[in-house]
Order: sequence, then structure tokens, then C-alpha cells
Amino acid sequence: MKKALTILLMCGLSFVCRAESGSFIKQVDVDVFDQLSVIRGAGYFANYCLGCHGLKQIRYSRIANDLKINEAQLRETFLFGDAKIHESVHTAMTAESAAISFGVAPPDLSLVIRSRGADWVYSYLRGFYTDTKRPFGVNNLLVPNVAMPNVLWELQGPQEAVLDRVDGKLEIVGVKSSGRGKLTEREFDHAVNDLVNFLAYVAEPSTLQRIPLGKYVIVFLLFLTYIFYRLKQEYWKDID
Repeated sequence: MKKALTILLMCGLSFVCRAESGSFIKQVDVDVFDQLSVIRGAGYFANYCLGCHGLKQIRYSRIANDLKINEAQLRETFLFGDAKIHESVHTAMTAESAAISFGVAPPDLSLVIRSRGADWVYSYLRGFYTDTKRPFGVNNLLVPNVAMPNVLWELQGPQEAVLDRVDGKLEIVGVKSSGRGKLTEREFDHAVNDLVNFLAYVAEPSTLQRIPLGKYVIVFLLFLTYIFYRLKQEYWKDID
């Protein structure tokens, strides 16, 4: 009985935690078929994320083929250094160096959209705020005491935590932009949307082929259903 009550209590507490963090999650418009957005997102990833995070589940050549760009264009926006086009997208930072710098090796982001969801990633990237008590001077709404710095700070500018009393306690209820970034708040949201679009494409690149092909499959199945229905009528007309 005590064990059952303990499990119920743990479930209840985990629900409360999810509900609190869920209030900070904002919806993002994911469209992997927006080719220009995905290409821009690839550029943002290469410039701000690739130094620490890799995409080991996809090759540069697959990205170039899916986004319909040649190797020269790919090198301008995404493929830097001496990396080869047929290699997987690996970060230059070693796990040992990352552990020394951040205390933990940054994860590979190939499947982050599938594991966390696009809305979570979008909200996480927009949820950093100034916290002088943290090693990198920032904290995050969705991941308190996060080890990651705000790599997009120069685009976004610093954000301040918005405090309010909840059930008598002073808690963080949101963030407020200072407006001192290279991009306006609207432009920054578009930039993060582009980055999420790229990560959504990387998480399931076959979507670009699967969904268009699926439309033809559905039409074929509907036509086949009609043929079978007429065939059934022909076979059973004398019996009826």
C-alpha cells in the first residue's frame, strides 16, 4: 500500500513539473518543405551550433541533395574547414574538451526534434535569461541551471527574467527582451524558426520524399478501392 502511494505521489509531482515547464512552451510553425527556411536554418546551425553539437545521423551530401544546392553553395553556408562532402556532420569539439568546458559533452542533435519536439526546442532557444550566478551568466526557463551558454545572444540580445508572486512565492513567469540584439524580436523569432525547421528536416529527411509519394499512394488506393467495389458488384449481382 505504501509503495503504491509513493508511486502515485511521484507521478503527481512529475505532472506538476511538466505543467510548470509546459507553460513556457510556445508553438512553432514547422515546414520542412520551406526550402529557403531550411537553408537559412542550416547556416544558423553551422555558425552557432556546430562548434559543440554534431549531426552524426546525416551526411553533407544528403543535405546538398535534398536542399538542391551544389558543393560550392554548401561550403558557403554549412560545410566549413577540411570536412568532406560525403562525411557525416561532426563537431570539431572532442568529448573530452566539451566535458572540461561545460562539465558534460553536448549531445548530438540529429534526433532532438523527435525526442523533445519542435515546440520544446523552439521555446528552449528563446528561453535564456541573464543569471549572474551561473557560470556562463545565463539560465533557461525550460532547463533550470542549464550548462549551455546562450549561443544566440548576439542575435537576441540579453533577456531579463520576469518575476511575479505565485501562491505567495516569487517565481519566474517569463522573460523580457532588452531589444539590444542584432535582430529585432520578430526577426530573432524567424531565425529560431528557421533553425528548428532545419533540425526537423535532419530528424527525418525522408519526409521530403515520403509525404509527396504518400499522396500518390492514397490516390492509387482510392482508385483500387473503386475497382474492387465495382468488381464486387459484378460478382454479386446475380446472387442478390
